[in-house]
Amino acid sequence: MGAPSHKKRIWGWMMYDWATQPFHTLIISFIFGPYFAEQVIAYLTAGGMETLEAKARAQSIWGYGLTVTGLLIAVSAPLLGSIADESGSRMPWIKLFSALYVIGAAGLWLAAPGDFPTVLVLIFFGLGLIGVEFTTIFTNALLPALGTRAEIGKISGDGWAWGYVGGIISLVIMLLLFAENATGVTLLGIPPLFGFDPEMREGTRFVGPFVALWFGISMIPFFLWVKEPKIKGLSLTDAVSKGIRDLGRTLASLPSRKSLFSYLISSMFYRDALNGVFTFGGIYALGALNWSVVDIGVFGILAALTGAIFTYFGGFADQKFGPKPVIVFCILVLVSTCLVILTITRDSVLFMAVDATSKLPDVAFYICGAVLGAVAGVIQSASRTMMVRQADPDRMTEAFGLYALSGKATSFLAPGLIAVMSDVTGSQRLGIMPLIGLFLLGLVLLAWVHPEGMSKGTKVSE
Repeated sequence: MGAPSHKKRIWGWMMYDWATQPFHTLIISFIFGPYFAEQVIAYLTAGGMETLEAKARAQSIWGYGLTVTGLLIAVSAPLLGSIADESGSRMPWIKLFSALYVIGAAGLWLAAPGDFPTVLVLIFFGLGLIGVEFTTIFTNALLPALGTRAEIGKISGDGWAWGYVGGIISLVIMLLLFAENATGVTLLGIPPLFGFDPEMREGTRFVGPFVALWFGISMIPFFLWVKEPKIKGLSLTDAVSKGIRDLGRTLASLPSRKSLFSYLISSMFYRDALNGVFTFGGIYALGALNWSVVDIGVFGILAALTGAIFTYFGGFADQKFGPKPVIVFCILVLVSTCLVILTITRDSVLFMAVDATSKLPDVAFYICGAVLGAVAGVIQSASRTMMVRQADPDRMTEAFGLYALSGKATSFLAPGLIAVMSDVTGSQRLGIMPLIGLFLLGLVLLAWVHPEGMSKGTKVSE
């Protein structure tokens, strides 16, 4: 058989985004995360804890789990990046961490109600998250070999959009056929398929094996069509040693590159806050509005759809005004929306009392979700464009390595702050306040970021 065509190699690489998006959409945000909180709340209240305290404690436990995993990722990511750059051998690592992903996701089936195995579930979740984050490091390192510098942006964007589609389709399948509500039926009004027992929440717990199976099947084109460039790389030991030295020199030079340095720190905070919004949004809805997992799943579909649509139109705004104004606008919208969400409870909206049976809180939260989804895609797309403007054109790969590192370096910060705030205040609503602070911190730091960066030789005044 001949080598795969260039088009097949690109489609194979894009299938990675399709394969992994369900982990973010179904497990972290809209199905398993809320289910985890629901079961922890039930376990704690059965032990005599007050409901409000139990909701805050469940949110903090989820946050601590993410914090530990985020720390492991932050510490390990630079080393793995150096291996990808220097050793020239990425596929074995992709296979290794793909296996970890599958084991972690499939293990979530053990999250049965009753005597809920909280620690074991968090371990499997952490394994899956480490798997998806580390495979992403190595698959991103393959991107430059798929096209010219002019083509890479579109290839990356197409992969991102394709991942959105995969997330929506997988979420729809789970909601229509498997995830049961309080009455034991799916969104179609039928019992979960395959005879899954609604009493044991087997339809919802199937999200873990489902995501693992989705990944395994979807990665077949990736492994068949994506071939690693034949590069004479260093040995593993030498690659690690050289990678650490190069990373140290690059980090030491950042303070003298004011615009780039400010942007990396700014994006580190607002991207962490953005991840926190979607990580804890479903859990917040479950506690504040008493939503079911199915309700939260519909919320996720709406957010994903608006994200896919508005990211397309956001590209035109980026082209006309530049990425910096787009990012500033998006942060302001995100802060405003988070403030509105804090006013939404079962019996109030915008601090105005409503009847306990009113649907207005649900409608308001759906609208906020649509806005969050729309802005999330736009700000991530504009952030990538801004990184291109800040980078030295001759060292673009290094620049995006720093961008990935800054995204991982504080991946534990938002969940850690939410966990601590939820514990200290005993309030789920006050627990998400740190997200607003992180958004504002990122906004302030943008003041030191030059709109054109260094891409055209612009010198930022000291």
